[in-house]
Amino acid sequence: MKFSALVAIVNDEYEEQTIQAARKNGATGITILAGKGIPCDERKTFFGLSFEGSQTVLLMVLEKSLSLGVLKAIKQVVAKDDGGSEGLVFTVPLEHLAGIDVKQVQRFEQHLKEEL
Repeated sequence: MKFSALVAIVNDEYEEQTIQAARKNGATGITILAGKGIPCDERKTFFGLSFEGSQTVLLMVLEKSLSLGVLKAIKQVVAKDDGGSEGLVFTVPLEHLAGIDVKQVQRFEQHLKEEL
C-alpha cells in the first residue's frame, strides 16, 4: 500500500467544514495545528498595523488513491465563486512511513472497497 501526506491550510472559520469533508472522503486521523498567515497583499488596520490572519493547518496521512478525493472535497469547501480561495491544499508522496496504526490501514482498505 502506498501513502501520501495531505496538507490543508485553511482560514479558521473553515476548519470544521474541512475536517468533515476530509472524513467523509476517507481521512481517518487528522493532526490539527494553529497557524498565522501573511497574505500577499498586506492588509492594514486603521492603527497602521499589518494584519496576520489566523489559520488552521490540517495534516493527514492517506492511502494514495484516497488522497485525490480528499483534496477535491476540501477544494470544494475553500474555493470561492470569484476564483479566490479560503485555503490551500496539496499532497506529497511518502516514500517511507513508520508508526501508522493497523486499524487506520484497515479503515483505508474498507473505504476503498466501499467505493468499488
